[in-house]
Amino acid sequence: MGIESIAALSMAGGAAWASGLNLYATLLALGIMGSTGTATLPPDLAVLEHPLVMTAAGFMYCVEFFADKIPGFDSLWDALHTFVRIPAGAVLAAGAVGEVDPAVQFAALIVGGALAASTHAAKSSTRAVINTSPEPFTNWTASVTEDVVAITGLWAALTHPYLFLGLLVVFLLVLAWLLPKIFRLLRSVFRRLVGLFKRGPATASQPSSEMPQASVDSDAGGGR
Repeated sequence: MGIESIAALSMAGGAAWASGLNLYATLLALGIMGSTGTATLPPDLAVLEHPLVMTAAGFMYCVEFFADKIPGFDSLWDALHTFVRIPAGAVLAAGAVGEVDPAVQFAALIVGGALAASTHAAKSSTRAVINTSPEPFTNWTASVTEDVVAITGLWAALTHPYLFLGLLVVFLLVLAWLLPKIFRLLRSVFRRLVGLFKRGPATASQPSSEMPQASVDSDAGGGR
């Protein structure tokens, strides 16, 4: 596999991977790097360099920057963006491989969607765990870290493809080990919350059910 093929593979993987973390930051970063000459985008992604596209991506990034830092609302935002980040990551990956055999583009579409889904799942599940804590500082730290990691990873994918592809393999291995543990933790938290809701009404109704019995006992004592 030649250097150009490695570069295209790295760009496709980087764009899809970063889209799962922050799609709008990815689009904006690709547009800026392409328009400034930091990276050469393939023809199918050259539209990202257009000022109108960059403006729209920048505006949506600002919206997400604040929405992503509100505990609870960020999980709703992630849930809605399941239908945005994953398809967009797939399309970016297909566009990154350039004008090649349609089978290659379709394969890139499938793999790109899977990569975007993996990072999206890691982000949304981690945020759901963080949101079980009432304090907002961990949420803000996680949000800023995700933005920095997404942009830095994308830059590495475009400028140091071998390094990025190696780190991507490590990321996928760690994710395969970590996600089941996060899902089990979320399931235990959900069960605990359900248990609290179930015990709440029963506890609240207990005094009222005991009052008539106490009244009967007092009446019986008075009768004796």
